[in-house]
Amino acid sequence: MSAAHPTVVHSARVVVPMTAPPIADGAVAVRDGRILHVGDRSWVVDQLDGQPFTERRWRGALLPGLVNAHSHLQYTGMAGVGQRQYQGFEDWAAAFNVDYALPHDWRAEASAGAEASLLAGVTSIADIVTDIEAATVLGSYGLGGITYWEVMDQENQAWQEHGRAQVLDELARIPTTPGAGLSPHAPYSLDVAPLLELPDIVRQRGLRLHLHLGEAAFEGERTALGPVPGLEGVDGVGPAGGGHSADWHLANVPSFRAMRALGFGASATAFVDRLGVLGPDCHIAHGVYVTAADRALLRARGTAVALCPRSNAVIGLDPPPVADYLREGSPIAIGTDSLSSSPSLDPMADVTALHRIARSQGYGHRDLHERLLAAATLGGAHAMGLAVGPDRTGHLAVGARADLAVFDVDARTVPDALAELVEDGAGRAVATVVRGVVRATDGIVHPTVLDARSASAPVPELAAGPVDAPTPVPAPVRAPDPDPVRPQEER
Repeated sequence: MSAAHPTVVHSARVVVPMTAPPIADGAVAVRDGRILHVGDRSWVVDQLDGQPFTERRWRGALLPGLVNAHSHLQYTGMAGVGQRQYQGFEDWAAAFNVDYALPHDWRAEASAGAEASLLAGVTSIADIVTDIEAATVLGSYGLGGITYWEVMDQENQAWQEHGRAQVLDELARIPTTPGAGLSPHAPYSLDVAPLLELPDIVRQRGLRLHLHLGEAAFEGERTALGPVPGLEGVDGVGPAGGGHSADWHLANVPSFRAMRALGFGASATAFVDRLGVLGPDCHIAHGVYVTAADRALLRARGTAVALCPRSNAVIGLDPPPVADYLREGSPIAIGTDSLSSSPSLDPMADVTALHRIARSQGYGHRDLHERLLAAATLGGAHAMGLAVGPDRTGHLAVGARADLAVFDVDARTVPDALAELVEDGAGRAVATVVRGVVRATDGIVHPTVLDARSASAPVPELAAGPVDAPTPVPAPVRAPDPDPVRPQEER
């Protein structure tokens, strides 16, 4: 093989492919940013059949690059908000809005988040962007994943008059490298018309959807309040309905908040499902306030959930029902959320939190370590549609993108290494490889040509809206209305 196409063998005491059993004394051969071979080190070297190669022997465990399935990199500069403890979503949103209104360099702060992610072993991110200045960061840092343009505070009339056109204009300015999508913020911050049409806009273009769902207690299923004048006989209203609200759509409600004000008790999950939002091209974040029926809906629609337990704890929410998700076979991924609601951008800290929560919720199966590591890698790739296809990631397999992460663990056996990673893996990333290029080692991010250009890269400009349209400045976080019912390298 010529010097122009060098082969590098990355080897370690433990290699965890995710789509195959862990390998003691394993190796991954990489060429041209793709994985060439995976297996026992001796077998991988034999497969090269005498071809020249360079070996990088890493101490510890070699995994696929982590996939952060829910984050807002642009809020990295708002860490002061995330370092406090709150009494619920409204309490946190009030603090967030104060900081959001201050001057921010969104691109610089998102860039700092990208660097922190690389240092944590992250190679792909579901990055929700609220200000266009931050939209180019994934591409400029060579990271994988999807940039989701966030849409919120769109009421039905405004959507029809200018909202749709505004979103189409904004979406056209989101870079398609590495990937683009839309994030309808949440069921309580958008009326029915935009929630109906945003999925169609995405699907017509072959893009992806990602929304916050089941994050606020207000979104959980509720018992009906009582009869509503003019709606007698509609199933779901009054004591006979029991709060299941099977026929809430017959009342022609304009929004989730209006539905609840009328006394319907359907959950936010059932609400967005009825509007056609869920599907295999969509994944949700949080999924805390969901019933067994809600989780069954998500499974039936092929919709994965990105669990963000540390963010939930900071805001003052309940922990996610991770044990139920695991027992029921729901597809899960892991997200850090942003530094405005989480202590760090290290998904391994969330893995450890989920391990503790799952055990406290009674999950006693021996597969917990493997399943949580899979959620932080393959699960995140699956959630964003990146686990298959020519640019697949999240697992170590022939032909996949050479995205790797190395963690400094002391354990010598495979079971002990997995336990150490899951139960105490935060801060242990010692090397991150993206598309075959070593991007971070021992707390240092190594720049690429793309990084060097990012500081001067043009920011896509938003076109002026119609004369009667408001200035297209994204709104800050909106809290739901109060519930009307109560390494080191070894050479």
